[in-house]
Amino acid sequence: MVVADYSPETINIEQESDIVTARQVGRNMSKLFGFGTITQSRIATSISELARNIYLYAGAGAIIISPIEREGMIGLQITANDNGPGIPDIRQALDDGYSTSGALGAGLPGVRRMMDEFEIHSTLGEGTRVVVVKWSDQAKEE
Repeated sequence: MVVADYSPETINIEQESDIVTARQVGRNMSKLFGFGTITQSRIATSISELARNIYLYAGAGAIIISPIEREGMIGLQITANDNGPGIPDIRQALDDGYSTSGALGAGLPGVRRMMDEFEIHSTLGEGTRVVVVKWSDQAKEE
């Protein structure tokens, strides 16, 4: 399978049902690229968390799911972009149990644990961008 033959998929997050759509696209793409079922679930859950954050805190944004290849490894890169209010304290937002919505506070810290690479940039009044990558490693799951 040649990753370059596949285009990134962009899912606009504007209503709650878009969260489900983004999750399904991520699961389908991870299955297509041969990720194991446990990793598929981690990818889908991470996408769901990122999309829900966009919906709850920014109102609208996008999830971009891109197949990538590096040093012979195949991965999925998920980018969550919004033009919302930004995150006042990223360090606090990455603490387990921290929540401004009354939820469990497992969102961003959980995504960081489930994915292989995690990067976040946020500017108050301008928005937030989270980029995560999961590499296919079927040997771990066999």
